[in-house]
Amino acid sequence: MGKLDGRSIVITGSGRGLGKGFAIEMAKEGASIVVNDIDDSANEVVNGIKAQGGKATAVIAGVGTKEVAEKLVNTAVSEFGKIDVMINNAGILRDGFINKMKEEDFDDVITVHLKAAFLNSQAAIKYMIENKIKGRIINMTSSAGIYGNIGQANYSAAKAGIIGLTLSNAKELVRYGICVNSIAPAAQTALTDSMPEKVRNMFYKQLAATSTIQRMGQPEDVAPMAIFLASEDSYFVTGQIIAVMGATGAI
Repeated sequence: MGKLDGRSIVITGSGRGLGKGFAIEMAKEGASIVVNDIDDSANEVVNGIKAQGGKATAVIAGVGTKEVAEKLVNTAVSEFGKIDVMINNAGILRDGFINKMKEEDFDDVITVHLKAAFLNSQAAIKYMIENKIKGRIINMTSSAGIYGNIGQANYSAAKAGIIGLTLSNAKELVRYGICVNSIAPAAQTALTDSMPEKVRNMFYKQLAATSTIQRMGQPEDVAPMAIFLASEDSYFVTGQIIAVMGATGAI
């Protein structure tokens, strides 16, 4: 028996990095996974899950529009009969100091992180309420959204917005038994690797100064928390911003 047997889960940005790690580990726990990314990496993850006897299907699309949000939910329903969990994990970086940041770089980051989290959550929540599913919304935030970070005004603003979205949605949805939480991980992924070295080093130093972190985590270090929040065991946990970065407790 897996911890996620019978659960249908959508994970955005799951062709690589944290999302890929979540998809693989959740499939091992019995979940059926909708893998989403902007390229064929989504199909590669699906093939890997199926090769291990799991259930998965791909949606290749960029997040941040109502059409894609509805497609993600509709795919979960058509392929696996329902949607139990939406994980808003997709992200991009467009770093730059505030005096040099282009407007489109600000807009793109806000769209992929914050607007997509809103639209994807809205589509999933509508289905959950209409079908009386006590589902889960899991949003990925960051220490940058809590403390800020040099060269990342757009990313920090988006991640701070996700915290507000999480807290507000949790209050609205508790009456339906839908739990909404955020994970703030300290993990080395393709996203952190894409940072300019100077910004990345500052980011790591900031984490070390504000937590008990001893090393940057890997996707498998963060996946257990995501699995718990996606499971029925998390029925009494909502409206939480949970640090998974070698520290104790929630921020």
